[in-house]
Amino acid sequence: MTAELGHYALVLALSVALVQATIPLLGAWRGDPGWIGLARPAALVQCLLIVVAFAALMYAFVTSDFSVLNVATNSHSAKPMLYKIAGVWGNHEGSLLLWLLILALFGAAVAVFGDNLPAPFRARVLAVQAMIGVGFLSFVLFTSNPFERLLPAPIDGRGLNPLLQDPGLAFHPPFLYLGYVGFSMAFSFAVAALIEGRVDAAWARWVRPWTLAAWCFLTTGIAMGAWWAYYELGWGGWWFWDPVENASFMPWLAGTALLHSIIVVEKRDSLKNWTVLLAIVTFSLSLLGTFLVRSGVLTSVHAFATDPTRGVFILAFLVVVIGGSLTLYAIRAPAMKGGGLFAPVSREGGLVLNNLLLSTACATVLLGTLYPLFLDALTGEKITVGPPYFNATFGPLLVPALIAMAVGPMLRWKRGDLLGAVQRLKFAIVATVLALFATLVVAYEGPWLAIPGIALGVWMIAAAVEEAAYRLRLFRVSLGESGRRLMRSPRAAWGTTFAHAGAGMVVIGIVASSAWQVEKLQVMRQGESLAVGPYQVEFEGAAPVDGPNYSAVRGVFRVSRDGSEIAVLQPESRNYQDPPMETTEAAIRTGWGGDLYAVIGDPTGDGAWSTRFYNKPMIHWIWIGCLMMVFGGLVSLSDRRHRVGVPSRRRAAAKSVTAAASMAGK
Repeated sequence: MTAELGHYALVLALSVALVQATIPLLGAWRGDPGWIGLARPAALVQCLLIVVAFAALMYAFVTSDFSVLNVATNSHSAKPMLYKIAGVWGNHEGSLLLWLLILALFGAAVAVFGDNLPAPFRARVLAVQAMIGVGFLSFVLFTSNPFERLLPAPIDGRGLNPLLQDPGLAFHPPFLYLGYVGFSMAFSFAVAALIEGRVDAAWARWVRPWTLAAWCFLTTGIAMGAWWAYYELGWGGWWFWDPVENASFMPWLAGTALLHSIIVVEKRDSLKNWTVLLAIVTFSLSLLGTFLVRSGVLTSVHAFATDPTRGVFILAFLVVVIGGSLTLYAIRAPAMKGGGLFAPVSREGGLVLNNLLLSTACATVLLGTLYPLFLDALTGEKITVGPPYFNATFGPLLVPALIAMAVGPMLRWKRGDLLGAVQRLKFAIVATVLALFATLVVAYEGPWLAIPGIALGVWMIAAAVEEAAYRLRLFRVSLGESGRRLMRSPRAAWGTTFAHAGAGMVVIGIVASSAWQVEKLQVMRQGESLAVGPYQVEFEGAAPVDGPNYSAVRGVFRVSRDGSEIAVLQPESRNYQDPPMETTEAAIRTGWGGDLYAVIGDPTGDGAWSTRFYNKPMIHWIWIGCLMMVFGGLVSLSDRRHRVGVPSRRRAAAKSVTAAASMAGK
């Protein structure tokens, strides 16, 4: 009965979404307050109904109701409770329901916290959001019903993919979807602005916190996915330019460009059309990722390989959403003229350069991801575009963006002085030169490109610190005055400092762990030892162990450095029965200098075991840098200006009229 309740709640949610997508939009066009006011309760009711449906599916998983096909296919009575819950979204149907839940939650958040929005504009935003909901609700109900019954019910289920039975991946999809779907708010605000025919500083202030929240969630989701790939898959890497990895990375790149572009609209009333287009493209890339994962065109550990009819439905929906929004953009955008002019060398110019480089980098990733699919569809030829292409095209585009990222905040609005901005970065320049020479001394044997790579990361961190010091006028005024400036500084500025410094840490972690990695693959017998970088590793043997729903072989390796034991690593090779699959659990010892990474493989038949070790210098800087970037985003999101919002356009217009009348009276 619970499953039927969940299914009925989805049917009702579709009905409410249809009303929300039409009546408030017509009301805003006609100026009818009653129809406009319908948007808020409709968004809340739709959200409540989808919460009921999601709770019903979770109840079926938690209670192991194998009469529900989705539960029987993706769960098992022996699974730990965490993975029973994670099984709700560890499949095609459940993940779509999670997508819908997050979409509805964002719509309800606008309904509850959108008091600073004019009622007609809020009605248009919620109507556009409901249109997206109609598409996904239709997809779930007509092609991907998560509540389909299986009669007679089996005694037990098939179980969840063992690769997904990991705490990191249990939380990775919700954060990823919060980012994916969060960009739907930027899309809805953009389409509502196009319908209204107006984009201004107030619009930028309204859309910025929603975009920033989505960016924080997506950054967290991507970082968690990379960490999971690092320690769970046993290959020693964290990013392989997998097409489904790219599907999440492309909206992140476009969303990062969008965040910077919104600043120009808010501060200078420029780049209006470009910002609206970026908002449309960012969410369109999120939808493209949905198509890639669920259409069955890709084979990936991340993908839900499904039947082609579902792929056709998503592709049609993709065409309608992207085609419709771009058509509206082509019609309405020419009427929205940009405001303030600016010189190429200015803070606006730096943000434009940022946008161009990030957009071009995103386009190269898009090309490398889709080209094999187009070629296969047109000629039947199957090729793979791998890391060599992405490393050769993406890196050269990102390097100038990272260099400019440090200089841009030092430039003035409207017209800047490039030489003066560089001179204000004296500390950063000195730190970068010192880092360059220090790295050259320590790693004089190369690889040579890694040396400027480390210097680039130091440049970004030092420039972020120096920009903050310049903002406080540190050492140029009294400490008391600097303290008062610190208290008055907007949190958004500090968020930028943390995010830029975090990006520098990520660069250092990527460069160091890639350039100076030590890898050892060999067969080892009990009592044998080998050197892995600065570590000495001794194999003490392997023994069988039993887990909650798997059997495993656990190896024991004692790690010493300079004659002193510092760790015991116990990697495992696991064997799951439901469904049958072997997985690798790496053992990782993290120290100040980096990670020692151990994997045990299969026995060779003569008492020896295949083993694999990596020494990855400074790789943990990647995760620390990502956390700092997210922290910077949260600090910026807590800025009082985002919480309070801006005065409504009507009040602002009234003040302008009053001021004009006063001047006329004089």
